[in-house]
Amino acid sequence: MEAFVEELLEELECEVMFEIPIGNGVSIPVLESVVVTWIIMAVLIILSKILVRNLTIENPGKKQLALEAGIGFLYDFFHGLLGEHGKRYIPYMMTVIIYVGVANIIGLFGFKPPTKDMNVTIALALMSIILVELAGIQKKGVKGWVKSFAEPVAMVAPINVLEVFIRPLSLCMRLFGNVLGAFVVMELIKLCIPVFVPAVFSCYFDIFDGLIQAYVFVFLTSLFIKEAIE
Repeated sequence: MEAFVEELLEELECEVMFEIPIGNGVSIPVLESVVVTWIIMAVLIILSKILVRNLTIENPGKKQLALEAGIGFLYDFFHGLLGEHGKRYIPYMMTVIIYVGVANIIGLFGFKPPTKDMNVTIALALMSIILVELAGIQKKGVKGWVKSFAEPVAMVAPINVLEVFIRPLSLCMRLFGNVLGAFVVMELIKLCIPVFVPAVFSCYFDIFDGLIQAYVFVFLTSLFIKEAIE
């Protein structure tokens, strides 16, 4: 059990990959989660460049049809959640679900998922909630946005204000907790069951559960945006 606790603490610890000097003996540490995020960004950008080459209107190839089907599926999914008035936020939501989905399953390739770093999940949650509040301001105006905190009655205004801070905490801890929980369950399974069984569960947690957590994150964010612009 002590070995398990040590491994869990090691999993929570973010390794500093290198430091960027800024002068006067001061440097900025670059964590492993940041480096892995850069790798994910680079891979996604390169794939995007490759996949959108030689697109045609007539007689599209199988690659183009598959790409259009995938993009169309994501667009229709978020359009159904956000509605016509939320179309401008669909590209952001599509970007987030692709990043979080890849970040959650990148452990299959030997990298530590960035979403195991609470700094990453906090940043994602804050970005989403800032977008939610900006969407409300853009739709209702500053005056209407402030008034919305007193709906349906002024008595609930403190609760509505508190909810602005609770939502990012909920999004952050939900994503971080589920990703870390999958690691804990896998380690417990390895202690109790033969080798071949954990391999099956590893595929489940790394692929299926990781994609589910990406879906839940963007689903909740979309609902918050929909509520803000109604």
